[in-house]
Amino acid sequence: MALKQETLTPLGYYLAKKPVSKSKLGRMTGITKDRVGNLCNNIKSKPTIEEVYLIGLAVDGTYEKLMEYLCDGIELRPESEWDVTNAKEDY
Repeated sequence: MALKQETLTPLGYYLAKKPVSKSKLGRMTGITKDRVGNLCNNIKSKPTIEEVYLIGLAVDGTYEKLMEYLCDGIELRPESEWDVTNAKEDY
């Protein structure tokens, strides 16, 4: 069975390669099966950090692999684009 990445969210594609059902994932994490389905199929659904953490623990035993997969390609803007004249330091 070929996986169609264009019909899945990045989380959905990641989970499709893992041997865990949405129902079992829901039971393990406390996230409803409907919410898991939404996170997998609806590009407008954004997982919370708590959901990513719990799903990572349930699927891989650690959240780092899932975070690396979901955040691949995310980088800080180049320093040349940092506007220091209007920046406020909030400490």
